[in-house]
Amino acid sequence: MKVSFDCPDKINGLLTVTIEEDDYKNDVEKELKNYRKRANVPGFRPGMVPMGLIRRQYGSAVKMDVVNHKLSDEVNKYIADNKINMLGMPMGSEKQEPVDLEKPAPYTFMFDIAVAPEFDIELSDKDTIDYYDITVDDKLVDQQVDGFASRFGSYQKADEYKEGDVLKGDLRELDADGNTKEGGVEVEGATIMPQYLKNDDQKKLFEGAKAGDIITFNPYKAYDGGAEVATLLRVDRDKRDQYQGDFSYQITEVQHFEKHAVDQELFDEVFGKDKVKDEKEFREKIREGVKEQLAVDEDFRFLQDLRNYVEQKVGQLTYPDALLKRVLKENNKDKDDEFINKNYEASLKDLTWSLAKDKLGAKAGVKINDDDVKNVAREVARAQFAQYGMQNVGEEYVDNYANELLKQKGSANQFAERALDEKLGAAVKPVVKLNHKEISLDDFNKMVTEEQAQA
Repeated sequence: MKVSFDCPDKINGLLTVTIEEDDYKNDVEKELKNYRKRANVPGFRPGMVPMGLIRRQYGSAVKMDVVNHKLSDEVNKYIADNKINMLGMPMGSEKQEPVDLEKPAPYTFMFDIAVAPEFDIELSDKDTIDYYDITVDDKLVDQQVDGFASRFGSYQKADEYKEGDVLKGDLRELDADGNTKEGGVEVEGATIMPQYLKNDDQKKLFEGAKAGDIITFNPYKAYDGGAEVATLLRVDRDKRDQYQGDFSYQITEVQHFEKHAVDQELFDEVFGKDKVKDEKEFREKIREGVKEQLAVDEDFRFLQDLRNYVEQKVGQLTYPDALLKRVLKENNKDKDDEFINKNYEASLKDLTWSLAKDKLGAKAGVKINDDDVKNVAREVARAQFAQYGMQNVGEEYVDNYANELLKQKGSANQFAERALDEKLGAAVKPVVKLNHKEISLDDFNKMVTEEQAQA
């Protein structure tokens, strides 16, 4: 088997493979003998079918499979052995002439290879990159304390309805005369939150309501005929238009939401039994937790700024545009040329960053393993638990949830990429000069939002 590689402009490569009969005939013969052992041909015992018959029936197909397999192996081996930094995949060359495997060898196959441009990137303390330190001020801590107090609050019985309260009572459908409709809809223990009614006139009917009061209202009007009607009346959603009349609602209970007091019980709920002794310690522990959570945002922002800096430092690279567009098209077979052309420049920016990241990671000795990927999944799990105020979740639950996240389609690759980014960021930070900038969370979020809008 003869292989040659020509790449005169350093980015558009042509890989040529010539296959002779000696390269495949033994493997074809071996495979045909295996076919003979398995062949079930009427009139012949298993394993006794004449080889001539086997060759006539299966020879061409087997030859094609063997040749294609050897071709694929040889192409991959050559690229690996010669350390060709290939972008995408080998593409059948536009110079390729049709190959007829029915004719005698040799067979020549040609592949267009997109080769990564050569460049170098080095970072040192002469490189200055912004690093935003998000301030955890008292306002932010206050918000967190209030959030925990709300999350662990509860509904208490109240004498009179006020906005935000929950009502429980019995619903009965009324006829045209305002009497309980015979055979009509009746719902016991129906829950209504008047603040979420969409019709102001209907909402006013509940002002100052007390337990024992009977309110006559129109659920269909109250919810503008929305799906909430079906939920309240416990009927099929597609039948809600049948219930556009009045209903009586006898209130059995008024419930008012009370935030949890900032006390030892709340401290224990959030951080575990006796982990925090007083409000000062509670606030400080919250401050530490928030700072830890915000560090993820800080590091993510640093990676974005690092990327922008590196892209400027690397400059404009020369790529095999025509070939890469073919690769992009092959990876997006359901997309038209307009899509390819529209997204090509963005894909090049991603490609440049990926190549630069690989070089920086290699110089820093950055490698990831399964434990790194698992740790990222654990970070995501903890963050999601924290969103629901679950700060003191056991490691067993974190591990179980992380395992579930890893099973989701594509998540393992995403976590691997994030693990690589985190390690790269950690490796780069001590090397470059960080231009620390203190910023409030509000201003940080505003900055991110504005930049996203401009992108």
